[in-house]
Amino acid sequence: MTELELPVPIPVPMPKFNPAAFLANAGLGRKLVILKAKEAFFTQGNPADCVFYLQTGHARLTVVSESGKEATITLLAPGDFIGEDSVAAIPGLRLATATATTDCTALRITRDEMVRVMHEEHGFSDLFLKYLVARGMRTQADLVDQLFNSSEKRLARILLLMAEFGQPGEPEPFIPKITQETLAEMIGTTRSRVSFFMNRFRKHGFIEYNGRIRVHKSLLNVILLDQPSGRSASSAALLDTSLTSAKAKVKARAESSPKTAVRRRGGQN
Repeated sequence: MTELELPVPIPVPMPKFNPAAFLANAGLGRKLVILKAKEAFFTQGNPADCVFYLQTGHARLTVVSESGKEATITLLAPGDFIGEDSVAAIPGLRLATATATTDCTALRITRDEMVRVMHEEHGFSDLFLKYLVARGMRTQADLVDQLFNSSEKRLARILLLMAEFGQPGEPEPFIPKITQETLAEMIGTTRSRVSFFMNRFRKHGFIEYNGRIRVHKSLLNVILLDQPSGRSASSAALLDTSLTSAKAKVKARAESSPKTAVRRRGGQN
């Protein structure tokens, strides 16, 4: 009996995983969704059972206190994940509300599919980890901004971030539509103060607005020069000199006070 040798099958290589293609197309556990402006991706208190990847449009993340006061946490742009907290070890409830501020297209990824692809595809894990680190750094920068900067500088920073500066060769853009009330929530001040600063920015040519806001790169001067938009360099120098002089006077009074003299004599004895 003659035995025939069967050809050894050539293994077919698996196609390489492409994170960009994964986030661009629907598939198992993934669905494309379209939202109109003011529609919600999810609401605070909903089950955290999926993650959204924003492909087009803009959105914002807000929280509401028990007393009903609403605050805007951050603004979201194409390339951002929304509701990434749902991949935590223990599924819970949404801690915020995500709402479309313009017409949006997003990829809805179930929690199970998100966890699977993070474990099995290192390329996607790297991408998602970089995003989380960048989001954490942005949150930290927002906190520092709230603690140490004036409300005028905080407004300038928000406008520049919304204009997405830093990409060379692009024209000075219009920012997505946003109300002065929302800007006030984000920087922790009142709408009237935002209106005052916006008018001052416009007066100095840092922005233009007539229905929509156009941000010029010159607005960076408010942050980089560390001085309010209406203050000249000479007045800033005079103010710094006066502050130094005032501190020197306070120190001189303290050193010449009776209590200081007693402490000094006590130290000498």
